[in-house]
Amino acid sequence: MTRTRPYDSAEYLDTPEAIAEYLTEALESDDIGFIMRAIGTVARARGMTQVAREAGVSRENLYRSLSGDTNPEFDTIRRVLTALGVKLQAEPIESDQDDVDKKSKRA
Repeated sequence: MTRTRPYDSAEYLDTPEAIAEYLTEALESDDIGFIMRAIGTVARARGMTQVAREAGVSRENLYRSLSGDTNPEFDTIRRVLTALGVKLQAEPIESDQDDVDKKSKRA
């Protein structure tokens, strides 16, 4: 019988680029619970105790904030992201009309 173990994304988040790509995909989902759990997965990959210390929150509060079941303060999330070595970056949302305009400029 083949033994398998559950998949854990945290095992593959071993570079800043992988972390940034993982979180970008989560943010694009627009699902707050999913986003919080994704940040939690990255925090586990980096070490919850270390992330909590760098973010200035208790480890228990960090687990609770990133469970996906609560709505943590934005400042908490900002500090956690900083501790994870990533930043939020705003960019314009492209509309369907923007896509049409770009295509017509290329033609």
